Amino acid sequence: MEKTEFPRPNRQDPVSRLVFELSKLPGIGEKTATRLTYFILKQDVAYARSLSEALLNAKEKIVLCSRCFTFTDIDPCRICSDTTRDTHLLCVVERPSDVFSIEQAVAFRGLYHVLHGSLSPLDGIGPDDLKIRELIQKISQPENTAREIIIATNPSVEGEATSLYLSRLLKPLGVRLTKLAHGLPVGGLLEYSDRQTIGKALQNRIEIH
Repeated sequence: MEKTEFPRPNRQDPVSRLVFELSKLPGIGEKTATRLTYFILKQDVAYARSLSEALLNAKEKIVLCSRCFTFTDIDPCRICSDTTRDTHLLCVVERPSDVFSIEQAVAFRGLYHVLHGSLSPLDGIGPDDLKIRELIQKISQPENTAREIIIATNPSVEGEATSLYLSRLLKPLGVRLTKLAHGLPVGGLLEYSDRQTIGKALQNRIEIH
């Protein structure tokens, strides 16, 4: 496991500066950042220009969907705008990457709500730091058509705490609550699970009591 401490860059040295910036990415330590830096330097200028343009283009054009809060270049996003989706099913996930993982499983045709994290008191992340208020407002609206809410948080301590908290808030609203069945590894993340595992977990979801 690489340390997360960032190296101190020499602002006069472009290589050190690039290593420093890459080290800020999650899961990227100094050694990996150094390998990535030298990989980039070995490529031609066209690659570096394409990479930088892709980064800037994403930052300038990607926004949060006003309905589900996933990352999108159009608002509402393509999933929320798809009239063939089942509006009676709403899947609550922690991160936009979880939406992509579930879509890859091709086992769910409902809509999503992205919380943008999970409850973690030790890290100072509480209900107000997530899209929980927006979820309650969505379900409480008269035009709401969701009849079942699948709480698809990760099977981690934080994910389970978030699931429990949401179930207590949503039960009084009279909707059916389910969660993903066993099959996902405890402590694992949706974005790293294979499509068969995610598909089976969705098919075998269970009631929350």
